[in-house]
Amino acid sequence: MTESGAAGASEGAIESVNAAAARGELEQSARPVLLVIADSLSYFGPKGGLPADHPQIWPNLVAAELDWDVELVGRIGWTCRDAYWALIGDPRIWAVVPRAGAVVFAVGGMDTLPSPLPTALRELIRYVRPPVLRRGVRATYNWLQPKLARLGRPVALPPKVSVDYLEQSREALAQLRPGLPVVAVLPSVHNCAAYGRVHSGRERAVKALREWSGRTSVPLVDLGEAVRDNIFSGDANPDGIHWGWAGHSAVANAMVKTLQEVR
Repeated sequence: MTESGAAGASEGAIESVNAAAARGELEQSARPVLLVIADSLSYFGPKGGLPADHPQIWPNLVAAELDWDVELVGRIGWTCRDAYWALIGDPRIWAVVPRAGAVVFAVGGMDTLPSPLPTALRELIRYVRPPVLRRGVRATYNWLQPKLARLGRPVALPPKVSVDYLEQSREALAQLRPGLPVVAVLPSVHNCAAYGRVHSGRERAVKALREWSGRTSVPLVDLGEAVRDNIFSGDANPDGIHWGWAGHSAVANAMVKTLQEVR
């Protein structure tokens, strides 16, 4: 996005909040909204992707416990960078911020995964034409990725860059809604063959995120701690990266505890 585009997006978000305040929505909304900006871990279950209103995914478990509504904005493969772009560019988010009881950035796990081939290459595969060439490129990528992933580096997004995008997101929300609780996460763990079952980038990311949390007082929910048993139990998704229902329940419990402390 260009600087002018980002500025326009920010102006749109500010106007949305101001308009809501003028209508009294900030004070009168009976049910706060849990705004979750996430990767696919938040809406995939043991058998694949699920609709945002599925009652067993963790955002809905949390909202039910708090008696809140929930707005889940996410996509498979999203990093902290994608979450920031969504925050400044998605009008659904602008509409929710005035009513939000808290914002959860449930991203960062993808950032830590080994990505020896550039992320941009993977994202561009869908645009390759003709279809026969696209299928060939995708097959080659899928063959190379697990082999090169065993190197453990580079990761999809360096920790410094991930933290920078989270901080930009936090600052943007602080300008729009001072005092709005913001929660982030520590990366999940995985047992995924597509990534060579390698996750050497997690430790550096955890260190960087904890340092950022210490500077900003943004609380962190440790997804890895919550889902580790589930991921390695055989009850999770066979892909080795998405959780089973026990994982979603454990994340929900940890998230509810954190949100109750910051409300």
